[in-house]
Amino acid sequence: MLATLVIGLREGLEAALIVGIIAAFLRRNGRSLAPMWLGVTLAVLLSIAVGVSLDLIEQGLPQASQEGMETVIAAIAIFFVTGMIVWMNSHARHMKGQLEAEAAQALTQTRTYALASMAFLAVLKEGFETSVFLLATFSAAQSATWAAVGAILGLLIAVLIGWGIYAGGVRINLSRFFRVTGAFLILVAAGLLITSLRTAHEAGWLNVGQQPTINLRWLVTPGTVQSALITGVLGIPSDPRRIEVAGWLAYLVPVALFLYWPRALRPGPRTATRLRLATAGCLGLAAFFAFILSPSARLRLPARAPIVISTKVGPEQVGTARLIGSSSTTSALLISLANGGARTIDLPLDQRRREQHAGTDAFAWTLTSTSHLQHAPSTLSLDELVALSGGRVPLGFNPHENPGPFGASWSTRQELHVWTTDDVLVDANQQSVTVVTLSGGGLRTPRTITATDAAAQTGSSAWTVAASYRNEVAAALGAAVMARVNAKFWGIELPIALLAAALLLVASGLRTRLRGRDTTAPSREPRLDGASQRETARASN
Repeated sequence: MLATLVIGLREGLEAALIVGIIAAFLRRNGRSLAPMWLGVTLAVLLSIAVGVSLDLIEQGLPQASQEGMETVIAAIAIFFVTGMIVWMNSHARHMKGQLEAEAAQALTQTRTYALASMAFLAVLKEGFETSVFLLATFSAAQSATWAAVGAILGLLIAVLIGWGIYAGGVRINLSRFFRVTGAFLILVAAGLLITSLRTAHEAGWLNVGQQPTINLRWLVTPGTVQSALITGVLGIPSDPRRIEVAGWLAYLVPVALFLYWPRALRPGPRTATRLRLATAGCLGLAAFFAFILSPSARLRLPARAPIVISTKVGPEQVGTARLIGSSSTTSALLISLANGGARTIDLPLDQRRREQHAGTDAFAWTLTSTSHLQHAPSTLSLDELVALSGGRVPLGFNPHENPGPFGASWSTRQELHVWTTDDVLVDANQQSVTVVTLSGGGLRTPRTITATDAAAQTGSSAWTVAASYRNEVAAALGAAVMARVNAKFWGIELPIALLAAALLLVASGLRTRLRGRDTTAPSREPRLDGASQRETARASN
């Protein structure tokens, strides 16, 4: 509420001052105020329409898009309020006189509608800025209702002060007023920057620097006065992240120093140029060290993935699996069993496909094979058939008509699933189905049944990569993605931004130095010799 009250008061007072001065000039010169009030009304309605439209557009978007729009609105609001603070800090002292001079010039050159247009544009500008800034502040506020109450109170107070100035009963030191409220709004804008950085992360735009820094839950307890002041007004959360702290300091410190550094201690043009060049050099060094010291993204995983089978007592490790080769050229899966057996399964490039697995974009293979079992029993009794079917007579068999024994032909169909990414084995499993074709034993035609591995005991296998390895891979891949994002930011994006800022400072410093030379250079007039000087003296006499 306090933040929106100050915003409404500052913006409303600026518009009220302009409208009050214009109204005073119109009244003093016997002109009608109706055109001016028409312009003010239109500007207010347009400003309200902008705010309502932005809010409706935001509510109609998906959640991630809403977060992105809040980020954009907050960035625009920070730009507006910073420009407003800087401009008012420089012009507040002479604002009233400048406005009176402009109004007098408009009144002498044109008609009343010029001043009405002046009031319309002034109120429209302030209204647009107020709509955007209040909308961003509402999104970050703990209570939208109290935020709206604060904004309305601020605007009403601004209108009352503007009317008092117009009537001549209120005297206010505009320079001191805007200087004090500007300090508060700098803190509000810095908190709004924290909010915009967080919504940018929630929108998926910013994933760097999300490590927690300091826990402020002991200070920012929900429902307390501290929480309302620190989080609700200043926008500081209870769990600020690294990028948010850096952004808060990067905004607050330079803006505060620029606005509130004592005028008596401000350097002259030559010293300011040297400071800019020195700062540019420091930024260049920072860009260099950020580039060479940026963290590298490394994926660290076990060399082999344990493979397990399901037993009555739980998973039992029977071997390991390892990826051989590169997924971009040729690759294979090496299966090493605990009993000493090993086999290599080729993963053809023409059979791979892209799909999401375990939360990552992976290459996937599905390989099938069918084989006949050589060492399986060639005959089965009825009791063995019941045991093979899980303790019950298979459907379609009659013990009286089909007493057995039966001739048995065994075959196994194996289906292998493999997922890899970045030449790392993400997951693998093998499913096995044993099919027994029975004949004789009272059967008129051959019949087939499906048997489980445990029941069949034929040597066929069904296994999967251990869940602990899959979880470790998923965590490591997520960490690697974040590491790549951080490496790109610290090693590429940040150095480029620092170098760009350094170049701007160098250009600004050189421009100031050249401008200073032009203003201090002595005028070069042609020197006259003795004869010419005597001729000039005679002509002057």
